[in-house]
Amino acid sequence: MSEQKNEINDVAPSSIRHLIGQRGVIDQVAVALDAAQMDGKKLEHSLLLGPPGLGKSALAAVLAREMATEFHEVLGQAIASQADLHALLLTAKNRDVIHIDEAHELGKPFQTALYLALDKRKIVLSGSKGNAPQSLPLADFTVLLSTTDEYSLLLPLRDRMRLVLRFDYYSTSDLVTLLGQRAKSLGWEVHDELLPLIAQRSRGTPRLALRLLQSCRRVCRSQGESVITLSHLTRACELEQIDSLGLGPMEQKYLRILADGNSRLNVIASMLGLPSRTIAEVTEPFLIRAGLLVKDDQGRRQLTALGRTHAAHDDTTDAEETQS
Repeated sequence: MSEQKNEINDVAPSSIRHLIGQRGVIDQVAVALDAAQMDGKKLEHSLLLGPPGLGKSALAAVLAREMATEFHEVLGQAIASQADLHALLLTAKNRDVIHIDEAHELGKPFQTALYLALDKRKIVLSGSKGNAPQSLPLADFTVLLSTTDEYSLLLPLRDRMRLVLRFDYYSTSDLVTLLGQRAKSLGWEVHDELLPLIAQRSRGTPRLALRLLQSCRRVCRSQGESVITLSHLTRACELEQIDSLGLGPMEQKYLRILADGNSRLNVIASMLGLPSRTIAEVTEPFLIRAGLLVKDDQGRRQLTALGRTHAAHDDTTDAEETQS
């Protein structure tokens, strides 16, 4: 039996063969890696697009391992000056991989400086008073840009990314496979019937699935047990206040509001005590994607038949728990 580890991130994929789902992305990457290795060149600059939690950063790290090069990772918002950007670019050697996560947070002047540096394979340092600017050559490295908002990146920068890798939400079956793989790698014993139940509460997002698996194990160990079972999932969901679809308290309250009839966004926002923009950009997208919510021609929100059924089931469950 393999050594048991305590944290979900104690293990991570080390090869594209170990990655689950995202077949279109993996196929693109496999071809690009084979071509780079056959030609003895760097991997091409790439743009990794998609919602948070789908494995963009994990893939970036795997690509560096596949290329057997050093991996330099930084958040876009951490680059606060030209000096920060220059230090990052000058540190990389030939064929190294630089990953800028949340690249949409990179300031426009730095985006411009980045694509100019990639074009010219050099950076230009402005000279001190009376001195000419100094040019410093750059190694032939790979830049990976991960973002949830591609249109916040300047078009010239996007155009310099040779590969565009679009991540999509995972199927339940892929999440089950991923959870089983991770539990086995960690040495955690999990009842098989538990994995689909975790997957259906994870919104098609591996990060959420793995976080809930970690929560289940936390409950399991708090009770002095070693096998993760359905009762541990039930307790974890109670503690985190998530329902059978993975909806949190605010989303559940949103559905209960609409169960009383259609309503406009500003009214819902007032009842929830949240800004309208937060509801439109954070709360509603999954409800719409899950088929629980639609908007009519006047912008009013209304529940679908599935949404009404789920809200009614939620109310029934709450009533039963209160009586018990």
